[in-house]
Amino acid sequence: MLLALWAGVEAAFPLRRRVQTRARRWRINAAIAATASMVIRGVQIPVALAVAAAVSAAGVGLIGWIGIPGLAAGVLGFVLLDYTTYVWHRLNHRVPFLWRFHRVHHTDLDLDVTTAFRFHFGELALSVAYRAAQVAIIDAAPVALLTYEIVMNAATEFHHSNTKLPLRWERLLNLALVTPRMHGIHHSIVERETNANWSVIFSWWDRLHRTLRLDVPQDAIAIGLPAFRRPQELTFRRLMLMPFGGQRPTWQLPDGETPDRSLHTDPRRLVA
Repeated sequence: MLLALWAGVEAAFPLRRRVQTRARRWRINAAIAATASMVIRGVQIPVALAVAAAVSAAGVGLIGWIGIPGLAAGVLGFVLLDYTTYVWHRLNHRVPFLWRFHRVHHTDLDLDVTTAFRFHFGELALSVAYRAAQVAIIDAAPVALLTYEIVMNAATEFHHSNTKLPLRWERLLNLALVTPRMHGIHHSIVERETNANWSVIFSWWDRLHRTLRLDVPQDAIAIGLPAFRRPQELTFRRLMLMPFGGQRPTWQLPDGETPDRSLHTDPRRLVA
């Protein structure tokens, strides 16, 4: 339902011009999402819920140690899950082995709501242990975990959508939340811009760690990765095999050049 809503909204109010036809991309992203869903539903969520139930029953973990009451514990658990998800996202960009899998998400040559589901099943399988550790250390209760999963998925669809919000609305929302313009910069082919804006729900974490960039106009952004600019390379089969084959330099264009941009504006200033 939410997917259909955003697909309609972004079609009516597009933020960036598309470079590919929807039909081909959506078929590929749907196939990737189907394989990812098997890991999420079959392994990741069941394991995390089992750990959450065990830790809550044992009363161990950070929240149990602090000893705060139910509602406050749920809110704290939600916030800490989001912070540690920021850390995981950042690790996926910084650790070469994890990047092999995560870059499948970034190879999309357009950015829209379907990109929110374009995650290699291997990346999600690798995240199972991390999510279990998150839940165990934080002592997030099952209800807090399920709430976070639902809100995180909704937020991911929102900030990946190609939706042009009024700039005043986006500036206001971005004080607390990740927005389409903010996340669009994260999908730029310029490495310095991709290595920013790692937050998932709350934009606070990028502000806290000084990894926030809001100074790149959307019409100046080329979406994707420099090494993968040919749509014929981005088939479902090739994307599934991408993490396991030879790894070409990600940040070089096919002609050998490295995209870059010189900006002299405040990186915290949201632009159109």
